Amino acid sequence: MSSNAERTAEGRGRLGNRLSGVAVALGLVLFLGGFVWGAVLYQPYTVPTDSMDPTVKAGSRVLAERVDGARIRRGDVVVFQDGVWGSVPMVKRVVGVGGDKVACCDARGRLTVNGKSVEEPYLRDGAQDSERAFETTTVPEGKLFLLGDNRQDSLDSRTHLEDRDHGAVPRSAVKGRVDAVAWPVDGLGMLPEAPGFAAMPGGTSEHGPLPLALGAVVVGAALVLGGAAYGPLARRRAMSARRSAG
Repeated sequence: MSSNAERTAEGRGRLGNRLSGVAVALGLVLFLGGFVWGAVLYQPYTVPTDSMDPTVKAGSRVLAERVDGARIRRGDVVVFQDGVWGSVPMVKRVVGVGGDKVACCDARGRLTVNGKSVEEPYLRDGAQDSERAFETTTVPEGKLFLLGDNRQDSLDSRTHLEDRDHGAVPRSAVKGRVDAVAWPVDGLGMLPEAPGFAAMPGGTSEHGPLPLALGAVVVGAALVLGGAAYGPLARRRAMSARRSAG
């Protein structure tokens, strides 16, 4: 009887060790895979000004998915760099693409794109969609018309309306599409969607794979910690069972 009980306890101990090893190995794969996946697809940037407040505040660290400028749609928040605008990467929201007719403002102070008023719930409450009205401007093909969410304090396409491209920047200037705020903690999370552009041709972009990559990291870490804790626990139980059988 005692011998059978000891063999059973030893078997359970070996099984516990195997399960622990499998959990740790799988956790490491998920953790490292998610981390590398995120690092390959995303680039962190620091937002230099308050021009995107309240969506993103000055000094915040954002995660921008590395995407080709050809994939950018209305409503996207992008990181771009254009020599006409300055020598550092900037963060703005795309409100018009090639061929669009952009103007501000309608009778309720809203931006219009191709004659349709755009609801922008991410703007500061009570703020007009532009500090100063501007007449209809047509966005050149292959270009993007960009505004900051802080319409009262943003140097954006409106500032460059007299330029050759009427304030638009080439799609090739885009370095990434911002998906989330990574710092500070009180601003942590995915950026809000831009529903006002959803019904327009091409619709709006979906969030990138950041949630999946973060999920893999979190699940992987949990498996590593859980597996590492379960191994010693299984061995102690097996030892205890052997002593009881003896």
